[in-house]
Amino acid sequence: MKSKALLLVVLGLWLQSLTASHGGVAAADRGSDFRDIESKFVLRTPEDTVEDTCHLIPGVAESVANCHFNHSGKTFVVIHGWTVTGMYESWIPKLVAALYKREPDSNVIVVDWLLRAQQHYPVSVGYTKLVGNDVARFINWMEDEFNYPLDNVHLLGYSLGAHVAGIAGSLTNKKVSRITGLDPAGPNFEYAEAPSRLSPDDAYFVDVLHTFTRGSPGRSIGIQKPVGHVDIYPNGGTFQPGCNIGEAIRVIAEKGFGDMDQLVKCSHERSVHLFIDSLLNEENPSKAYRCSSKEAFDKGLCLSCRKNRCNNLGYEVHKVRAKRSSKMYLKTRAQMPYKVFHYQVKIHFSGTESYTQTNQLFEISLYGTVAESENIPVTLPEVSTNKTYFFLIYTPVDIGELLLLKLKWKSDSYFGWSDWWSKPSFAIEKIRVKAGETQKKVIFCSRNKVSHLQKGKAAEVFVKCYSRSLNRKSGRQTHTKKNSI
Repeated sequence: MKSKALLLVVLGLWLQSLTASHGGVAAADRGSDFRDIESKFVLRTPEDTVEDTCHLIPGVAESVANCHFNHSGKTFVVIHGWTVTGMYESWIPKLVAALYKREPDSNVIVVDWLLRAQQHYPVSVGYTKLVGNDVARFINWMEDEFNYPLDNVHLLGYSLGAHVAGIAGSLTNKKVSRITGLDPAGPNFEYAEAPSRLSPDDAYFVDVLHTFTRGSPGRSIGIQKPVGHVDIYPNGGTFQPGCNIGEAIRVIAEKGFGDMDQLVKCSHERSVHLFIDSLLNEENPSKAYRCSSKEAFDKGLCLSCRKNRCNNLGYEVHKVRAKRSSKMYLKTRAQMPYKVFHYQVKIHFSGTESYTQTNQLFEISLYGTVAESENIPVTLPEVSTNKTYFFLIYTPVDIGELLLLKLKWKSDSYFGWSDWWSKPSFAIEKIRVKAGETQKKVIFCSRNKVSHLQKGKAAEVFVKCYSRSLNRKSGRQTHTKKNSI
C-alpha cells in the first residue's frame, strides 16, 4: 500500500510539472525556472535608445545589476505589435527617448517578441497569451526578487502589444499602476472576452487611444469599442489628418522614402506619436471631451469639463476610474505638436423670408489678446431662416482672450441662378462662443445691432459684449461693454 501511495504522489508531481511546462495563461508564476520564457526584456538607455545592448534575464539577478536598473525609479515596459519585417519599427526609439526625456531616472524596457510577432496575423494573435504570460512572470519575478513595487510599473502596448499588456496585467500577482493601449488591434479582438484582450480590470488605470477604427467592427485595424477606463478617439478615431495619399506623396517628395513605413500605417501609428507628443509638450497637453458620439462632438455639443467630462490626452491623463468607460473626443493637427484649441459656436439666423440652403461654406476669423486665427472653414449641412445652429471650430493658434469675431458666407463653387436673382442674406444679432480649453463663454454682438450676412459679400464684424467664466470654483463673471473697433 505504501509503495502504491508513493507511486501516486510521484505521478501527481510529474503531471503537475507537465502542466506547468505546457500550460497557457493560467500559470504566470512557475517558481524559479524561467528557461521556457522566449520573450526578451531589453533595458534601453538614454544614451542608446536604438540598440538592444543590455538584457534583463528572468531568474538571473546579476543581469539586473549589470544593466544598472534603477530600483527607485519608475519602469516603463514598451510592447510592440505585429510586424511584417521581423524588425523593430521606427517609433520605438522615439518613444524610448521621449520617456527618458520626461522621466530621466526611469527604466525603459522594450519587450522583444519579434519571432512570434512576424508570423501570419492569426498565429501572432494566438501568441499574445504566451507573450503576456512571459511579461507577467518577469514582472512577478522583479517584485519577488527585488521587492520592486508594481505601483511604479507602466505598460505601454501598441496594436497587438496592447492586448499583450492587458493579458500580462491580468496575470501579475498584484496590479500594475497603469496600462496605456495605443490603438489596440481590432481583428480577432473586437468581440473577444475580457481575459483575452485589454480591459479596464488589467491595471489600476487603463487609458486607450483609438486612431484607426475605419471599417466594420472586427475588420478595422484598431479596436472600435472602449476597452479602458478612459478611451480617447482623436479626430473621431476613424482616420487621422495628414494620412491621405496626397499628403503621403508630399512627404515623400520632401523627405524621401525614409519614413515610408510610417506613411503606410499612418493613422494606426498616430496613437504612438500622440503619446510621444504628450511627453515632450507637457506644458500644453491636448484636451479631450466626453461625448456620446463623433457626430455630436463635431456639432460642438460636448466641450464641458464639469464632473470629469474633459481630460488630458497621453501621459498627464487624469486617472478617472468610473464604472463605465468614458468615450472622449478631440481634434488634432496633422503634425507634432498636435494640440488645437476647440470652440463651440452658436448662431441664430433670422430673416423676414423663409429660406433654406444646403451644404453652405462659411469662414470664421477669431481675434484675441495674444494672436488671431483667420478664415477657419465651416460647412453647415443646412441653413434655414429663424433657426439656431451649433458647430465646432478649432485652430492650432493660442488666441488668448477672445475680443472680436468675423463671419463670412462664401459663394458656391458653382454658378447658381437662384443666388443671382435672390441675393440671399440672414440677419444676425449675436454669436455665442464657448472655449473648450479655458471653459469661458463669450457673446459677440453686431457693431450695427443687427448684421445682414450676404452670400459672397464681405465678412460681418462682431465684438465682445459679454463674457462669463464657466469655472464654478472661481465664480467670476466678466461684463464688457460693447465698444467700437
